[in-house]
Parts: sequence; structure tokens; C-alpha cells
Amino acid sequence: MSAEPATHSPLSPLAEWAVALGDWTLFAARATRGVAERAFRGRELLRVAFQVGYASAGVVGVTGLFIGMVLAVQAYGQFHTIGLETSLGAIIHMSVVRELGPVLAAIMLSGRVGSAMAAELATMRVTEQLDALACLGVDPVKYLVAPRLLACVLLAPLLTVLADLLGLAGSTLISLYVYQIDGHHYWRHTQEFVKVWDVFTGLVKAVIFGGVLSLIACHRGFHGRAGAEGVGRAATEAFVWSFVAILVIDLFLAMFANTLYSMLWPPVNPRVA
Repeated sequence: MSAEPATHSPLSPLAEWAVALGDWTLFAARATRGVAERAFRGRELLRVAFQVGYASAGVVGVTGLFIGMVLAVQAYGQFHTIGLETSLGAIIHMSVVRELGPVLAAIMLSGRVGSAMAAELATMRVTEQLDALACLGVDPVKYLVAPRLLACVLLAPLLTVLADLLGLAGSTLISLYVYQIDGHHYWRHTQEFVKVWDVFTGLVKAVIFGGVLSLIACHRGFHGRAGAEGVGRAATEAFVWSFVAILVIDLFLAMFANTLYSMLWPPVNPRVA
């Protein structure tokens, strides 16, 4: 009698996702505990922070600048047809500060730094350096991941501010000097619609994005497989999963921020005469 072919349960992919998410959650908890316990050297934190800021500042700044310019070019045609070109600044600046600034900065950070973190840690896994730390009684997650987590959490908001400023500068340059929009009305509408809450929301997103992308990158690095292919795969997976996570988290944060704003400052309905 021939053996029956093995069948796979339709829930197996879901179970694998649940196991992976649980493993990542425990990994994140250990790294966060390492930050709280300061289970790393200050010199290592400074080294990683310098690498994160120096490696990402240029690409984040250039991206923010040209995104602001492109938004101004694309939006002007639509607003000009209905005579609302003076409101261009309010729409673009709100979009950059609340959404595009933190999201683009996080994506650039994950591509430029997250992939490098994953490759570095995967190489340490392949060369058994992580096992050597464990044999010495040192928790490699707390010792290596905690400073990377803290560096990304601290520098992601600063990179977001850089992206915001250059994005606003790019959109203003195109709006005022290329399309000759009246500067007084341009800035008046911006002040009316862009609130401190928008800036605060963007910075909170940046902190969360920085923490999540660093943990994903380090987690992929710790689970890197042997060989050059395994290191490259870890770097690729780090960027892909960070990219997806940033977009998904951004959706829920935007919904939560809008709901919270409506609760704190409910809209006032004008009384109908």
C-alpha cells in the first residue's frame, strides 16, 4: 500500500505568522528591557547613533526636498482650476508634517540603516559571534539590539524634522517663486490649518516607526542563515517587512490620532438661524 501524500493544513501559514509575531514580540521585549537596564556600553550607543544620523541625513533631506517640490507641482494645477491656489501651502504642509515626513523618513531609514543593521547582525550570527557573547554570559539582544533600538528611537524624530523642513522649503520655493502665489495668503492659510497637534502627531509616529524598524531589522539579523545568501536575505527581509509595517502602523496611528483629536477638540456645529 502506497503512503498517502502529506497534506498541509490551510491554517499553517496563519500559524507560522502567529509564531513569528510572538517570537518578534518576545525579542522586542528583551531589547526594550535592555534599554531600561542600560545593558550596553555608552560608546556603542554613540557609534550607532552617529552611523544612523550620518548615513540617513543626506538621503532623508534630499527625499523631503523633492517630495515637497513634486507635491507643489502636482497640486497647483488642481487648485488653480478652482481658484484656491493660495490654499496650496496649507494642504501640502499638513500632508508633509502629518504623513509624508515621518513615513518617508522611516522608509529611508529602514532602507539605509535597517538593512545594514540586519546584514551586520546576520554576519555576526554566521560567524558565531552571537554565540560567543552568550557563552560569556552576555545577553546579545540586550547588548547589541538595545543601543540600536535607542539610537533609532532618538534620531528618527530628528530626521523627520529634517524631512519636514526641507519638504516645506521645496514646496514653498515652487509655490512662491515658480507659480508666483501671493506669499501673505499662502502663509496665512498655512497658519490657519496646520496646528501644533499635526507636528506632535508626526513626531510621535517617527518615534514609533524608529523603534519598530530597528527591532524588525535586528530580529531578521539574529535569524540570518549561513552563507552570503543568508546575509543578503536578512537585509532584504528587514527592509521589506519594515516597509510593510510602517504603512500598516501609519494607518492605525492616523485613525487613532483623528479620533483622539475629535474627542479632545470636538467640532463646533454652527447654530442654524
